[in-house]
Amino acid sequence: MSYLQEFRNAVDDFLAHHPQSPLTPEQRAGFRGLNYFEENPSLVFRVAVERLPETEPLFEMDTSTGDKRLFRRYGRFSFVVDGEEATLTIYSDPYGEDFFLPFRDATSGSETYGAGRYLDNHRPGLEPLPDGRFLVDFNYAYNPYCAYNDMYSCPLPPRENWLTVSIRAGEKKFK
Repeated sequence: MSYLQEFRNAVDDFLAHHPQSPLTPEQRAGFRGLNYFEENPSLVFRVAVERLPETEPLFEMDTSTGDKRLFRRYGRFSFVVDGEEATLTIYSDPYGEDFFLPFRDATSGSETYGAGRYLDNHRPGLEPLPDGRFLVDFNYAYNPYCAYNDMYSCPLPPRENWLTVSIRAGEKKFK
């Protein structure tokens, strides 16, 4: 079994059984695991990140509940999907220690959660590398908790992270 499959199994187990699962008791009763795209090695990148000035003011990211959360625009990177170039911005906490990559793509709202998906450095999929680059593995893209339960407040991907390409990797729409 691949590490990706082991990780997905652990996520399913967390959602089904953990007290901090975002699923309601009714959802847990019928839960048989999340739906995922097949692993896609062409959506794994080692990217050079163009650092953005630390002097930029903090960015207020909208949330699903109308609140705002403060992030720093850390850096931008470009990559190619199906022959089309795409660019995304990595955000960080105000101290530049925790990294967050919220995005929407052409699958948002049809095959994947409409408000977008995430990668962050607390899970596999977004990892700063010693040489200053980042490993970006979209196979680990996941839905925010508000995709399962509207009691959660989730940051919404800013327009600069709305892609016109399809990222057919990671978690699909929750049913």
